[in-house]
Order: sequence, then structure tokens, then C-alpha cells
Amino acid sequence: MLHRSCFFCIPFFLILLLVFPACSPKKKEKSKSLPPALVVTAVARHQDVPIEIKTFGTMEASESVTVKPMLSGELTTVAFREGEDVKEGTLLFEIDPRPYQAALNKTQASLARNRVIMKNARKDYERYLQLAKEGLVSQEQAEGYRTRAETAAADFAADQAGVENARTQLSYCTISAPISGRLGALAVDQGNVVKANETPLVTINKLIPIRATFTIPEQSLSLVQQRLAAGPMTVAAEVPGTAGFSEKGLVSFLDNTVDPATGTIRLKGQFANEQRRLWPGQFVTLSLLLEVREQAVVVPSQAVQTGQNGQFVFVVKADKTAEIRPVVPGPTYDAITVIDQGLQAGEQVVIDGQMRVIPGGKVETKTAKNPEKDGKEKTAEEASPLKAAAPGAAPER
Repeated sequence: MLHRSCFFCIPFFLILLLVFPACSPKKKEKSKSLPPALVVTAVARHQDVPIEIKTFGTMEASESVTVKPMLSGELTTVAFREGEDVKEGTLLFEIDPRPYQAALNKTQASLARNRVIMKNARKDYERYLQLAKEGLVSQEQAEGYRTRAETAAADFAADQAGVENARTQLSYCTISAPISGRLGALAVDQGNVVKANETPLVTINKLIPIRATFTIPEQSLSLVQQRLAAGPMTVAAEVPGTAGFSEKGLVSFLDNTVDPATGTIRLKGQFANEQRRLWPGQFVTLSLLLEVREQAVVVPSQAVQTGQNGQFVFVVKADKTAEIRPVVPGPTYDAITVIDQGLQAGEQVVIDGQMRVIPGGKVETKTAKNPEKDGKEKTAEEASPLKAAAPGAAPER
């Protein structure tokens, strides 16, 4: 007969037989190490970073004049070609001067007649004044001649004014450029009759220098005021679609009122525009330089990730393991981000492949590009956008 204790041992051995075979494969799986995550990295470095306000605006001529006739008449001469540059004082138009020349001749003739009348009236008054002193004529008679002399002098003065007015009207028959600039389209062809102060003939825009008008949010007003108080403020203009072209100028105007409807304030910037790349009416991107943060620690913007506890980067340590590092990012500029706290220059950060990285796990740096032309492989650091950051580009906001 079996001892009673044997009945308790049999189930125990059966359980062991079932448990050990089931546990052994898991131990083998745990013993297998995970492969290193393939990532692209870049090195944090020091760089001077401009702090800018980015906005949009419209170019406008620094001076703009719409030329209109000062008198009515037939347009007899157009002395320019559309779209050409003119200097101040250059002849543009002529209006038929014959009616105005005739009016001038008439007033000049009247002036000559009244000059003679005035001289004779003055002589008569002087003669009768002497006769009145001698008692040969009455004082009333002398006063009558004085009145005639004064009336003749007034008529002569009126004719003088008439001659000056007629001469001025005649001068308006010749229309010259009031400013230097570029001519627009001709609005009225030669031979048409134009009306005084009504018919626009042509517009002249001064392109050198040129201005940009734009707005900024009222939240940025204090920053701009502080910068303007320190001295001239630089503004850069870039035309969309013209990569690499940027014109620098200075802020020339700050409005005195914030628009309550939009919460913005208007500014103007003036540009030399010597190459004439900027044109009135153009839509431009503008960057106002507030300051330059010298030797800031920067990394490519894609290195900065956002988690439940804030923003962080993956730092690749010397033993090829990834460390999750909380950071305090600053402003972004041309695909790079300033790191205010949490990172030192020279540390290697992951810029691609973060989804495969396990904190504390191994990583393997892969090449970002493998060109076949020259047979050379670029390292992840050389392929980083940090290497391609160009000074003067507009910030991302």
C-alpha cells in the first residue's frame, strides 16, 4: 500500500512538469536583447540667432503724383513714352496755348492803355493841386482830379494782376514732371480735350527709395518701441517666390493709434531699392529685427519633441544609449530652435527616428543620405539642417 504522503506528492510533481516547460521559452525571449534603434542625429552648437517679428505688408512708392491739367484745352503734345523714368522738370504734355496767349495779349494791351491814362490823370491832379494853392481853381475841382488819378492807378494795378494771371494760365499749357520717378500708363492720348483739375493724364511713382506699409499685433508694440528707443530698427523685405533675395531697410514710421477693430498698429519701412526689385503694390514678407542672441545653443527644430511632461529631446550618450532630456526651447529661426535650458553645445541629439527610441536603449546612427555620384556617405551630423541654416532668413512663427 502507498503511504498517504505519496498522494500529496503526485499532484505537486505534475504541477512542476506543467510550469517549467511553460516558463523556459519566456526566459529565452527575455534573454534576447532588442536591436538598437536606427536614428539620425545632429550636434547641438553655438550660433548667433536673430530675434525677429515676422509679418506681411505691401510696397508703396515713396512719392506718388497723379498729373492733371490745371486748365482745359486740347492736348497737343505727349513728350514721353509710357513706363520710362523721368527727372523733375522734364516736359510731359502741352495743351493748345493759342487761347491763353490771346488772353495774355489782351490784358497786356489793357495794361498799356491804363498806364497812359494813369500818367495823364496824375499830371492833371498835380496841375490842379498847384492851381488850387494859387486860388485859381476851387479845392473841390482839385479833389475831383485826385479821385480820377487814384481810379486810373487802381485800373492799372488790376491790369497788372490780369497780366500775371494770364501769363500763369499760359504757363500751365506746358506740363512738366513735378517729381523724379517712373511714369505709368498714359491715360489720355494726344488730340483729346482735357478738363482742368479733372482729367488724370499719367501717374509718376518714385521707386528709389521705396516704402513698405505693414501692421504688427499690439502685443508686439512694446518690443518695437523699446527697440526704436535704442536706435534705428532694421526691417528686411522678401518677395514671395524670389528665393535668396532680401532687401534691408529701416523702420521710418510708427502710427500713433492701435486699430481697435483688428488689434494691430501700422508701421512703414523705407528701402534704398537700388536694384529696383521692389515694386509698388507688391505683397512682401517683412522681418523686424529686435535683437541678435549671441552664441545661443541651437538644434534642428525636429529634434524638439512634446510629451506629457513638456518638451524634450533625445540625447545620444557616449555609450550609444538614448537619454530623454527635458528642455526649455526658445525662439525658432530658419528650421533651428534655440534651447534656453537643458542642453549643452556639443551634445548629440536625435532629429529623426524618435518613435523607435526607448529611453536608456541602444541607438545606431544611420546616414541621412547616400549619394551615388561621389561614392561618399554623409554622416547624420553633416546631413543635419543645422548645417544649412542661412543667416538673414525669416523666422517661423
